[in-house]
Amino acid sequence: MNADIHSDIAIVKIDSKLPLPTATLGSSRKLRPGDWVLAMGCPLSLQNTVTAGIVSCVDRKSSDLGLGGIRREYLQTDCAINAGNSGGPLINIDGEVVGVNTMKVLGADGLSFSVPIDSVSKIIAQFRKSGRVVRPWLGLKMVDLNDMIISQLKERNPTFPSVSRGILVFMVTPGSPADRAGILPGDVVVEFDGKPVGGISEIIEIMGDRIGVPMKVVIKRRKDQVVTLTATPEETRPDI
Repeated sequence: MNADIHSDIAIVKIDSKLPLPTATLGSSRKLRPGDWVLAMGCPLSLQNTVTAGIVSCVDRKSSDLGLGGIRREYLQTDCAINAGNSGGPLINIDGEVVGVNTMKVLGADGLSFSVPIDSVSKIIAQFRKSGRVVRPWLGLKMVDLNDMIISQLKERNPTFPSVSRGILVFMVTPGSPADRAGILPGDVVVEFDGKPVGGISEIIEIMGDRIGVPMKVVIKRRKDQVVTLTATPEETRPDI
C-alpha cells in the first residue's frame, strides 16, 4: 500500500484469484460547472448507495476551505456525501471516474468535495516511479492576477508593473529557495522555466517532480523593471 497524507489518497493492492472489474478513468480537466455527476459509496455503512448532483466548481482551492499547508484543488459538487463515501468514485455521465470523494462541509447542504482524477493519476505515477509523492518547494505564497486585481493594485500603487497576467508574490519564506534566488514580496512572476505563466497551477505543472533543477524565473517589479532570476526547488518540508 502507498499513501499520500497531504492529498488524502492511498493506493491499496488487492490479491484476487479471479479477475476483478475495473472502472474507466476519465479526465477531470474536461469538467465544467453544471456537468452532471454521480457519487458512489457506502454512506453511514449503507452499502451500494448512489447520489446525483452537478459540478459546482472545478478548482476549489484548499485555501478557500481554510485548509493550510500544501496547496490543493478540489472538485466541488452538490452530491450527497457523508461518512462512508470517502474513497468512493465520482462518476461523469459517460461512466468514467473523474474524482475521488473525500469530504463535505459539516452543517451545510450541497457542499461536497472530491480529489480530481487527474491529480490522482499523477500521484499514482509518482508512487510507481519513486514509491512516494515528490513535491518541489520554492517557499512562495502567491496569488493569481486578473484584470480586477491588477486595476486595484494599480490604483493603490501607480508604480505596480504593467502586466496583463502573471502571479503576484505576497510572501517569501526566509531561507527558502525563492529567498536565496532573490525573489521579493511584490514581484510578479510572468515567466517560469522559459514559459509564460498566468497561474500558480501552471508553475506547479512546470516543476512537476523536479527537485534540485535550476529554473529561470522572469520577474516584473515596480516601475516595470524586468529581472531574471534562478530558483532551484527543494523537496517540500514535512512541516509545511
